[in-house]
Amino acid sequence: MQPHHYRFAVGSIIGLLIGAVIAGGLFWAYEYFWARFQPKILTKDAAQIQRLLDEGDWISPGRSGRALYMVAYRDCDACLAYQRQEFPKLAAVNVDTRVLVFVRPDEAGESLSSPSERSTVAELWINRNWDFYAKWTATPEGDWAPQGLRPADGDWARAAVVNATHLYVEKLTSLLHENGLNGSDPILIWRDQKGRLKACACTDRLSYHFVRSDFGAPANAPPAPPAPPAPAAPPVPAAAPGSAPPAAAPAPASSQAPSAPASSSPAPAARSAQASAHPAASAPASRTPSAPASSASAPSSPAPSAPAPAAAQKPVAQGAGSADGTFY
Repeated sequence: MQPHHYRFAVGSIIGLLIGAVIAGGLFWAYEYFWARFQPKILTKDAAQIQRLLDEGDWISPGRSGRALYMVAYRDCDACLAYQRQEFPKLAAVNVDTRVLVFVRPDEAGESLSSPSERSTVAELWINRNWDFYAKWTATPEGDWAPQGLRPADGDWARAAVVNATHLYVEKLTSLLHENGLNGSDPILIWRDQKGRLKACACTDRLSYHFVRSDFGAPANAPPAPPAPPAPAAPPVPAAAPGSAPPAAAPAPASSQAPSAPASSSPAPAARSAQASAHPAASAPASRTPSAPASSASAPSSPAPSAPAPAAAQKPVAQGAGSADGTFY
């Protein structure tokens, strides 16, 4: 073999090896970063799967758009992450997110659920209250203790509901496995624009955009609407220039009846008694301007003052002074 032939052969082999490595790397990247996150088109037993979804006691906000089913349990971190990140984006295009929550069965005699979880799942399957589910998932499991929640343990009907969730999910996942879907929760099931039934085990964020693409949902959640402003107080009208200020409100009238001012003369009954006892004194003494005032005459009346409350009248004893200060 000529030297140049040898170099050509060696170069060709090296080129083929490099090409194979590059092609293998590209295929691995396609499978790892793209193909394994694509949803599965459910073709086998699709009608039976749809019937199971229709008969399940799912909970939803009740929107009028297309439906997305999510099979999840309480301690599933990937389920809560998908609900927290993707549900607002799907709500922007009116998707009705329907959650099928279940209780995991015991494994090797060890319970995988708490009593409060079993009681809550039974309540959700019976009454199907979306607000109750939203509060449950927004509250840490250790702090969840709603008032009035009937316990499922010891209740035959509610314990049967909890056991029915095991059987329901086992039947549904077995049908999905026959269609090649293998993976853990959350399991999402929906129909695309062509009406084909699809499903994925969306445990990774790289699978989220496939679901959004089929629903036409945005990549980012729309901002929450701002809170309505508080109503403003009505403005106080300004007074016109040169106008008098508004009059102050009158003071409230006193509830006590006004008392009559004290009289400087005795009561009629007292005067009649005095007249009968001292007839001479009943007539007023004549006074002339030039006559000096006697010591027995009444002292000069003081200057008028504010009326004082009337005092209770007492009968005047004989020899006592009259109410006007005159002594007899």
